[in-house]
Amino acid sequence: MTDYPTPPLTLVHQGKVRDIYAVDDDRLLIVASDRLSAFDVVLPQPIPDKGEILTRISNFWFDQTAHIIPNHIVASGPIGAGEPSRLEEALGALFDDADLAATLAPRAMLTQRLHPLPIEAIVRGYITGSGWLDYQRTGQISGIDLPDGLAQAQALPEPLFTPSTKAGTGDHDQNIDFEAMQTMLGSALAIKVRDVSLALYQHAKSFARDRGIIIADTKFEFGTDGRGGLFLIDEVLTPDSSRFWPVDSWVIGQSPPSFDKQFVRDYLETLDWDKTAPGPRLPQAIIDQTQARYHEAAQRLLPSANRSR
Repeated sequence: MTDYPTPPLTLVHQGKVRDIYAVDDDRLLIVASDRLSAFDVVLPQPIPDKGEILTRISNFWFDQTAHIIPNHIVASGPIGAGEPSRLEEALGALFDDADLAATLAPRAMLTQRLHPLPIEAIVRGYITGSGWLDYQRTGQISGIDLPDGLAQAQALPEPLFTPSTKAGTGDHDQNIDFEAMQTMLGSALAIKVRDVSLALYQHAKSFARDRGIIIADTKFEFGTDGRGGLFLIDEVLTPDSSRFWPVDSWVIGQSPPSFDKQFVRDYLETLDWDKTAPGPRLPQAIIDQTQARYHEAAQRLLPSANRSR
């Protein structure tokens, strides 16, 4: 089931949030739904506008980070609201349906067909979430030793690369160490993924901090082409793939409020729910407040106008 009009293409994969359609042998159409997942479970109610906001933010970061690594985008919608879209023109020609193209373009990307790597490349800049729990138990995060005396929400001495396996819908990601990732990908590719992930995080962290957002942690996904070239894919540095904190509310020793779906996770932690499907229904107030957080993240990060690709 989708919360957008379905394009006349073959659905090749439905993820927790994104749906992937085959365009031809070389291209895919990736559509971001308004679905919300938490603890790897898709919740029963969508968050209005979420798919469009995630897509605009990803488009922005793909553009901002193209000097670090190429990405999978062939054509995307606009970054700023109300802009013309090359993707809308491409979809209008593909579907021969201008109204469908106009509806899908703000939440869609036309991309290259690539081979996704079977890992999520997670970078942590601050000690929070499962990393904080891990540190309290072991003095480590994902097996990496850390100094004694770190506090919740404190910046780590340096960003950590902590990969995980990529789970399917309803399953849980599994943390792995870098050695296991090298075994999965080969040493040279694993090292490149790690180094690119850390470079992406450092670039984005500085940019976002100047706009009032701390990127506490994030995850990247990568794919390769037939020649072995590495590309950034899926989404990048969105409120779904990252933990965003407002700079003006950040206090070491406390869990800061967030612009991301951590707000929903915090609510779900108050329920008697075993974190398996089906997920519980959310009160309307939680949906409204979550929607407002997504909008504020976009308003802080995105320029009022930018080009579409």
